[in-house]
Amino acid sequence: MKSLLQTLKGATISPPPIWLMRQAGRHLREYRDLRLHANTFLDFCYSPDMAVEATLQPVRRYGVDAAILFSDILVVPDALGQNVSFISGMGPRLEPLDGRTAIDRLDTTNLHAHLAPIYESIRRLRTQLSETTTLIGFAGAPWTVATYMIEGGSSRDHQRTRAYAYESPDDFQVLIDLLVEVTAAYLIRQADEGAEVVQIFDSWAGVLPPVQFDRWVIKPFQKIVATVKTAHPHLPIIGFPRGAGLGYATFSAKTGVDAVSLDSTVPLTWAAKNIQQDTVIQGNLDNLVLRAGGKQLENAVQEILSVLSARPFIFNLGHGILPDTPVDNVRQLIDMVRGR
Repeated sequence: MKSLLQTLKGATISPPPIWLMRQAGRHLREYRDLRLHANTFLDFCYSPDMAVEATLQPVRRYGVDAAILFSDILVVPDALGQNVSFISGMGPRLEPLDGRTAIDRLDTTNLHAHLAPIYESIRRLRTQLSETTTLIGFAGAPWTVATYMIEGGSSRDHQRTRAYAYESPDDFQVLIDLLVEVTAAYLIRQADEGAEVVQIFDSWAGVLPPVQFDRWVIKPFQKIVATVKTAHPHLPIIGFPRGAGLGYATFSAKTGVDAVSLDSTVPLTWAAKNIQQDTVIQGNLDNLVLRAGGKQLENAVQEILSVLSARPFIFNLGHGILPDTPVDNVRQLIDMVRGR
């Protein structure tokens, strides 16, 4: 069995499997060259030729234990009919949802047809990956996707979304319930087409206080995990509630995920003690330490391995690879984890 799948089934493996969030992307020269051939970022995501190539590039270069599908969490609102674009140097831009009428205009009828190129990428990848490399599919969690849909893009404090959730909780619940439904359907279809693991990214989970965290992060995760597991009982699911702090323990205990991915702020000794033993831990190297390299990188890697290698563990970052990270530092990291 592939090392990542073994770990996600509860095995403790030495050395642990390793893959990296945003392992495909701008830190790779070959990705930057490939990106020049697409007019827009969404065109890139919807081109199986380019998405497959981008997915495979870090596997060829580094020999990581998993390939994660090259795509973006905002293909879901795009498929629902919201106007989504990506502006160079500024990030995503969406036509903001301004209330219940705008939410009611979202249309699920063309979801799978719109996302068909992504399913085609998964099918192709399954034929091109080696027998030792696991294919990971993914989606954004409802709370995080909702923040982009309401804010109209990235936000420092997500004030508009948090205020809407407080002031119009019933209407906001309609949006979350819709995103739960389509996210589960999207992940099921990815598994149908060949994804062997899925990860759900809740990048902005950390902005919520405990009661709101329970309602808008934990409960939607519970519903998605239950729905996906009904269709694919043995599909491993990784949850990443970035910034959740003490909420990681509750998240891992209540959501039903097989693994929890830790951000870099989580103390490792606390995680080892407080995250239940039957939940696999993934993480949590600081991406800035990876960019810095050298002795600081060596020390950080050794600390993570010394604390977490006694339990089922997947080595990863606490967030994605930064665009200006040297390739040699990534190689150094992988060599250290593998004891070379």
